[in-house]
Amino acid sequence: MLYEQRMKVELELWQHKMLARPSVFDRVSKSVQSRINRIIPQKVHDVVTVTIRQMVRGVLFGAAYTVPEQPVFASLYDMEEAVLRRVDVYRKTAAAEGGITGAGGILLGLADFPILLAMKLKLLFDIAAFYGFDVNDYRERLYILHIFQLAFSSQEHRRNVFEQIVDWKEKSSQLPEDINRFDWQQFQIEYRDHIDLAKMGQLLPVIGAAVGVVVNYRLVTKLGNTAMNAYRMRILE
Repeated sequence: MLYEQRMKVELELWQHKMLARPSVFDRVSKSVQSRINRIIPQKVHDVVTVTIRQMVRGVLFGAAYTVPEQPVFASLYDMEEAVLRRVDVYRKTAAAEGGITGAGGILLGLADFPILLAMKLKLLFDIAAFYGFDVNDYRERLYILHIFQLAFSSQEHRRNVFEQIVDWKEKSSQLPEDINRFDWQQFQIEYRDHIDLAKMGQLLPVIGAAVGVVVNYRLVTKLGNTAMNAYRMRILE
């Protein structure tokens, strides 16, 4: 019970953060990013959107076959300790991968984007299984995409996504059953804008390796924390 109380406190703090209004810095950053996006030709947006859509679809429909069996835990504490250990494995792997690609110049640095994306989505599949949710259910895969957006979006978009996962059991029945109807362009724009500035440093000579290690480690840590709280919302109901 003590651990459950601690989970509830941490969850409430996280929920408050998700619903917080965008700060002045958030609004300025989003405004600048929106202007840049308007300058970029629509054909470029279309290419990026299709690329991310195919990549995410491939991970979503492929990773399900490598998800660990749903383990049985004696307590919530044991379950979350297992989740934290899994997150630690992924963030150390992501950090090492970021360092290697960062040291390899622009070409390897660019290769880091799809590698890290696949790694983060696979982590979400593992975490879902640890919390006892069946990722073979299409709606659980959509929930995973919502978690991804919560972790890597502007504060304004994050608030909207958070509202969509509240009372998920009820709302999921109203979601489109066709994954092609998911808003891929909004997904890729928010994801790209969120990590662009941090990840660009990985392409620079000399400091690229160090930047890749730190940024990848932090991104996966943030994703793990977001996923834990998103699933806490459901199991504590």
